[in-house]
Amino acid sequence: MEAGGDMAKLIELNADIGEGGPDAVLMPYVDRVSIACGGHAGDVASMRQALLLARDYGIKPGAHPGYPDPANFGRKAMAAGPAQITRWVVEQTLTLQRVAHALDMTLFHVKPHGALYNLAAGDRVIGKAVIAALQELGGLALIVLAGSPLAEWARVAGLEVIEEAFADRRYLENGRLAPREMPGAVINKPEEAAHQAALIAQEEPVVTLNGQLRVIRAQTLCVHGDGPGALERAKAVARALQSATN
Repeated sequence: MEAGGDMAKLIELNADIGEGGPDAVLMPYVDRVSIACGGHAGDVASMRQALLLARDYGIKPGAHPGYPDPANFGRKAMAAGPAQITRWVVEQTLTLQRVAHALDMTLFHVKPHGALYNLAAGDRVIGKAVIAALQELGGLALIVLAGSPLAEWARVAGLEVIEEAFADRRYLENGRLAPREMPGAVINKPEEAAHQAALIAQEEPVVTLNGQLRVIRAQTLCVHGDGPGALERAKAVARALQSATN
């Protein structure tokens, strides 16, 4: 989707799916999806269903690997060395890739999930473990938190990098996502998510959780596909991005 004004730019909308949310009804509003592939959520059946939806709507699918901890939905770090983290990312992505190949489909990217996404963004050891997984897999872009050290590390390593912002999460003044346990970290109201999306798309400053202003520059914008109100937020964000082009 193209957003702009005086600073028109191309920004797409993406969602994380295969996590038990209203995937089918989200698809008309997004351009790219990251599919849970057996770590925090997902099995072969849900992966196949998600891929078929992506094919039906002409949407780019990718893998959404995370800590293999469904009980905590991959949102708590697990004690693991870099080799193990690399192996988790590779194995989960390959599982989805095999399902995709059986459908004559191609994956386009890998986006780590939850705690792995957040830790890899700034922890060099974990970030390098994720990079090693992408190098082993080959041919897939890496979706990373916009402005994070991981974006630069991955580019230096020769990976295609897609920097991501969030419509439905508040930021800290350093550009990191506010932890979910902090009051106000998750934006539940569709109109507030839409407003933040429009600001990001036009490269205008957003208000961080502690009231500071920060510009977030990104190529893709995420709306979470799980949780109450997911569809309403996606609709509102899509409308806001569309309006920003006019």
